Amino acid sequence: MKRPTIYDVAQRAGVSKSLVSLVLRGSPRVSEEKREAVLAAVAELDYTPSRLAAGLAGTRTRSIGVVVDDFANLWFAPALEGLRAAVAAGGYSLSVADTALNAHLSQDPIAVFRSLRVDGVVLAGEISAEAARQLAVPAVVLGTRAIEAARVPVIASDETAGGRLATAHLAELGHRRIACISGPGPSASAREAGYLAELAARGLGASLVRAEQTTEAAGAAAADAMLAELASAPGAEAPTAVFAVNDPLAVGAIGALRGQGFEVPRDVSVVGYDDSPIASYRLVSLTSVSGDVRELGEAAGADLVAMLEGEGEFPPSRRLAPRLVVRRSTAAPRAHRRSPGAGPV
Repeated sequence: MKRPTIYDVAQRAGVSKSLVSLVLRGSPRVSEEKREAVLAAVAELDYTPSRLAAGLAGTRTRSIGVVVDDFANLWFAPALEGLRAAVAAGGYSLSVADTALNAHLSQDPIAVFRSLRVDGVVLAGEISAEAARQLAVPAVVLGTRAIEAARVPVIASDETAGGRLATAHLAELGHRRIACISGPGPSASAREAGYLAELAARGLGASLVRAEQTTEAAGAAAADAMLAELASAPGAEAPTAVFAVNDPLAVGAIGALRGQGFEVPRDVSVVGYDDSPIASYRLVSLTSVSGDVRELGEAAGADLVAMLEGEGEFPPSRRLAPRLVVRRSTAAPRAHRRSPGAGPV
């Protein structure tokens, strides 16, 4: 099937090719009515330009916009490092917009980047369905997101496989009571699904608590709630292992466990996810699943640059295999465990 061109978009929208180009460049010199007609035609024809300003030599900005949704999330630091390395090799610069940071301004990051005339966009955070529909430049999705956009490849880690990997590690150490602290968002859901699938495959029961956020404080609150519920149930046994769906949740859980007299990993083993810098701190030494985030950033950046430069075929979506980084927060369970509130053995 022939790929639609800018002329097809112009014909469908009932405008000139030059006006389509103005819309794709985010020009303010276009009426809202004409802009909407062009964007609708782009969506209907599933049109993705190989360059932002195809046919308009000398007008490219050689800049790429990156959408994130939480600068405090440790996942973004290595992702941005990888992106920067890949796009710098192609002569591009990065501009970053945090949707959470400017939420009070009701600013659509895609509209902001359109006004800045970026050549392409990396979606490393969630955007609205409407914003996704109005993407008028080449884009890639970085990480597991709920975004659905035509002709936008997804570069992510296989996070369901990562959840299974973490759970299998604990089961193979001999743990049979493995709890999970999950959280909001598509990544957490995928990791949680892996935990549940691995337990089911091994014939083990699940113990799941969902934190309200994916922060250290939320992890501590979730662990405290879990232990309080166990303490109120006669004969209930505490888990011998905890899988948290990201490293801050895991660190929060470790703090809560220690606050109630449990030692890690003597009493409870803990596994995190993302292998963020905090996981390798000697004081924490957290076993964690690595999605090789820097590598994901490099792959996403390289694919986007290739799209902008019109090199080769349209890149496919890819899910890279995660790996487990074992540190001192996990060990085989002790033969005898204490019940919640009974004090250290």
